[in-house]
Amino acid sequence: MTKAIRFHQTGGPEVLQWEDVEVGAPGAGQARLRHTAVGLNFIDTYHRSGLYPLPLPSGLGVEAAGVVEEVGPGVTDLKAGDRVAYGGGAAGAAPGAYAEARLIAADRLVKIPDGISDQQAAAMMLKGMTAEYLIRRTFPVQPGQIVLFHAAAGGVGLIAGQWLKALGAITIGTVGSDEKAALAREHGYDHTIVYTRENFTRRVLEITGGVKLPVVFDSVGKDTFMGSLDCLQPRGMLVVFGNGSGPVASFDLGVLAQKGSLYVTRPTLNAYTASREDLVASASALFDVVLSGKVRIEINQTYPLADVAQAHRDLEGRKTTGSTVLVP
Repeated sequence: MTKAIRFHQTGGPEVLQWEDVEVGAPGAGQARLRHTAVGLNFIDTYHRSGLYPLPLPSGLGVEAAGVVEEVGPGVTDLKAGDRVAYGGGAAGAAPGAYAEARLIAADRLVKIPDGISDQQAAAMMLKGMTAEYLIRRTFPVQPGQIVLFHAAAGGVGLIAGQWLKALGAITIGTVGSDEKAALAREHGYDHTIVYTRENFTRRVLEITGGVKLPVVFDSVGKDTFMGSLDCLQPRGMLVVFGNGSGPVASFDLGVLAQKGSLYVTRPTLNAYTASREDLVASASALFDVVLSGKVRIEINQTYPLADVAQAHRDLEGRKTTGSTVLVP
């Protein structure tokens, strides 16, 4: 038997339970993975609360690193002892990373290169590949473009700030405190806006001298949606990739016409890494930019996996910055 976090009903962090689970031998195309580090992500709280419903009872967690213990029939490119990682839509299975060990589709795993630790890999797969697809594929950011990135001191935000700087972009990041503003500037942001006391739409125009933006990356959702639209130039794009303040309510599509033929997209990592080819390409780009030193992966909090309820409270209470790792 091994231990895993499970929940039998949706709700607050108190519904998370540390239970015995059975992990059998891998089937065809599967690998059995012993986790060494597990990533904490906001989507985990959406699954736990029921915002993104899962069949219950369920495991939790979509990002981890570990060591392959055994592979099933038909698996030829992995072997016992390989260090591997997965994240988000790359999991190829229901959420279940909050566990000491699990079975997982082998073609959703990527080998961790030398020079990157297991904890770094667990901290960056979902967040790093999210940053990759957002700024390189959803809206390929070009040198000199001015972009706005909400939640700049979060896990995705800190990676994106550094990567955008490497691409030559001019970056504006919103944050919730002066401490987080300083952290964002240390990670590549040229300008920061403390949204708790400043109107970010007005401040963007002050920073740019009245010039509106080609793109806004928004993981906050309900509270920032309309203000983000007001930051965009005609035919600009709002990329909504999260719901930190709650889901965006239905709205009149005519608003997009009134504000200048705007684009809005709601991408997911799952869609951008659905094929093995896309998964490997995204992970490889992430590993390369980290190994080059252009992007630093900093783990600012660690918790024992059994104490993940406290980690959820801190995450939802905006008490964390950057990446958080759970240790089995």
